[in-house]
Amino acid sequence: MFNSILLQLDTTSVMSQDLISSKKSISIIELLSTGGFAAQLIIFILFILSIITVYMSIERHLSIKRALNQDDNFLNAIKDFLYDSKYSSAIDLCRSTNNPISRILEKGVLRIDKSLEDISTSVDNAGKLELYKLENNLAIIGTIAGVAPMIGFLGTVIGMVLAFFEMASAGGQIDIEMLSKGIYTAMTTTVVGLMVGIIAYVAYNYLVSKVSKAIYQMESITIDFLDIVYDKKNN
Repeated sequence: MFNSILLQLDTTSVMSQDLISSKKSISIIELLSTGGFAAQLIIFILFILSIITVYMSIERHLSIKRALNQDDNFLNAIKDFLYDSKYSSAIDLCRSTNNPISRILEKGVLRIDKSLEDISTSVDNAGKLELYKLENNLAIIGTIAGVAPMIGFLGTVIGMVLAFFEMASAGGQIDIEMLSKGIYTAMTTTVVGLMVGIIAYVAYNYLVSKVSKAIYQMESITIDFLDIVYDKKNN
């Protein structure tokens, strides 16, 4: 009896090992390469969109970071020049400094002899132009965040249609392995589309928050500038 129990245990162990060895594994590269032409085309499009997202996100991040880096010495020097009525020196300093604030203040100093309303309008127009530059390409990143999951889902729908078409063409002889293979390869495009969409969505919201911070800085400095001009014109 003891020997029969050992024999059963050995048989169970062998069956378990056979079951484990029979399990299939597939790499991501194999999964992407077995999806057929339609799925591979969709994944290629999503790959291009991911490259565009990464490139534009880095480019926008660096541009906004430069806009946020304000030099206190520059702002103090501009204030001193304005109080001392050295407008030409203030203009030269603005032109030698490459950031949105310097370009906005330059427009205001150039019209320092105009009315306060004209100066404010000029500064506002310059601020709108700088805001447009900061928000450049953000709409593309936001569009990719919404479009990428839909493109991935489109690939899945195409894959499912092809899988069911093969079932119908089989003449009632349904091959479960063939059907399951078609389904998991079709779902791959949805996974890739969601990954690209999530990356673009996070990047878009991060950059929007940075732009909002830059706008706040520009408005704060612009208000200080207009206050100085107001004091100069009323004294």
